[in-house]
Amino acid sequence: MAKLLNKIICGDCIEVLGEVEEAFADLIFADPPFNIGYKYDKYYDKVKSKNYIAWTKEWMAVCKKVLKPYGSFYIAIGDEYAANVKVIADELGLFMRNWIIWHYTFGQQMKKKFARAHTHILYFVKDKKNFTFNDKAVRVPSDRQLIYSDKRANPAGKMPDDVWDGYPRVCGTFKEREGWHPCQMPENLLKRIIAASTNSGDCVLDPFSGSGTTAVAAKQLGRSYVGIEVSEKYVENAEKRLADLKKQGRGNLVFDAAEWNELRRLLADMEGNAKEIAADTNLLELFANQFAVRTNSKKRYSKEDIVTALKDLAD
Repeated sequence: MAKLLNKIICGDCIEVLGEVEEAFADLIFADPPFNIGYKYDKYYDKVKSKNYIAWTKEWMAVCKKVLKPYGSFYIAIGDEYAANVKVIADELGLFMRNWIIWHYTFGQQMKKKFARAHTHILYFVKDKKNFTFNDKAVRVPSDRQLIYSDKRANPAGKMPDDVWDGYPRVCGTFKEREGWHPCQMPENLLKRIIAASTNSGDCVLDPFSGSGTTAVAAKQLGRSYVGIEVSEKYVENAEKRLADLKKQGRGNLVFDAAEWNELRRLLADMEGNAKEIAADTNLLELFANQFAVRTNSKKRYSKEDIVTALKDLAD
């Protein structure tokens, strides 16, 4: 297992994972080709439906084999095969926790039907009673707190809904976009999943590594990762992307790297403007309180520290 850990392996996930005897993954996130004709480097994304469904069952089965007993399995999939994935999961003995709709801006425009602006993310677990789920790591301030100043509001914030609309598609003009891959997930979406369904040091597996976003998000959150990808080009570029993380900021004098990443993640999850939050006393207090809930740290930060951090993030 050590030969796979914290690496992106060039190969077919069915073949690579088929040779692994032990269950090692605490979390699997899979974003397979949707069979809708995307142009990938080493994969033809348009095969007969029956062949695609048979292949889906094969890779899902081998992924389940390497998932730890209390592990979680998220699958991103389009409209065409979402129902098939659910049926296959049932056949494999997986248990559904959520059928998440990722609703995004910059949807795919159509001429003869309504624009597509969503992807399905199906969330399964191996054991329906025992699994990792860190609710405090993903809670956000509620409308009772943000709008109504309602004293009945849960001070720990609310759980996000199962419709996620705070993560736009990573379009070609976005700074986050890696120009060498046609289909890239937002980092912050992956960070929500990883924060909720793993603990520090756990292992995250992505059997279709692609642009490397899952590995990048896992590394930033202090998790181990295993990526598998059939394209040598994509593997090489994803490894460069991971290496570039070392060049990024490691926090500041007050916040360490993990806390700095959490500040950025909370800001994204609140869909907030850093300058506006820093300038608004009520918003600042909610942000600071939510940060304390998420980090569950004994350390206490002054509002001045939070304001300084927010201003740095705004730059």
